[in-house]
Amino acid sequence: MGWDGDTYQERFDALASKGVMVHGEADFVHGLAPSSVLDAGCGTGRVGRELAQRGIEVVGVDAAASMIATARRLAPELTWIVDDLTAFDLGRVFDVVVMAGNVPIFTPEGTQEALVAGCRRHLAPGGRLVAGFRLDRGYHLDAYDEHCRSAGLKLEDRWATWSGAPFTGGDYAVSCHRVR
Repeated sequence: MGWDGDTYQERFDALASKGVMVHGEADFVHGLAPSSVLDAGCGTGRVGRELAQRGIEVVGVDAAASMIATARRLAPELTWIVDDLTAFDLGRVFDVVVMAGNVPIFTPEGTQEALVAGCRRHLAPGGRLVAGFRLDRGYHLDAYDEHCRSAGLKLEDRWATWSGAPFTGGDYAVSCHRVR
């Protein structure tokens, strides 16, 4: 799937100009009080930029060069990396790795386990992997939870929204797994 970073960003800019809250993911992650965050599948850096404005060290990684080009244009002071999330290794760890924006379902089918393992590789002891994604696109929570278990992560909690509504089923979930 080809992405155009500027067009993607314009969509969120238009929503924000109409008063739509576009920082729910950043609010959620900020509430975990991390000092460092890896924004995995960062797109144009919307979440990472907001977290950096709140004083958190952020690195963003995305496979789409166009998305990273937009992120670099909007926040050249931050670190933005074009890389394959199923195979990357930055050689460092973070307090939180966040996958906002349905990252697991945009990963090529059959590579989600490698995606989770790659994120886990970048978590500090006690660190958290936080992911929000639609559940009606072929990648379900049972598979995601198993991939997390295989990577050494334990489910800490799950919500229906980034604002913390309880998860009681449905087609979207925000999951927080912690390093065992």
